[in-house]
Amino acid sequence: MRLDLFLKRSRLIPRRALAQQACAAGAVSVNGQVSKGGRSIKVGDVIECRKRNATLRVRVACLPGSDPRRNEAASLYEVLGSAEAEREQET
Repeated sequence: MRLDLFLKRSRLIPRRALAQQACAAGAVSVNGQVSKGGRSIKVGDVIECRKRNATLRVRVACLPGSDPRRNEAASLYEVLGSAEAEREQET
């Protein structure tokens, strides 16, 4: 599945066009590498998405076949935390 489609279907980013823009701007990385929207992702990949002042890290739990319902979207990933929280724990 394409990265931009996963971001949209998991509702991490509300629209595919915004997901594509975020990827093009370098705000999304997969397994530590900045990635374009067309990159294929698989179960177990770690996605880091930077939005304004926050960075969210998630692990892909499963790939959806079609658009999931709102209450099912959060089951597509597990939250690993945010980069800000990890920096606070280190100090």
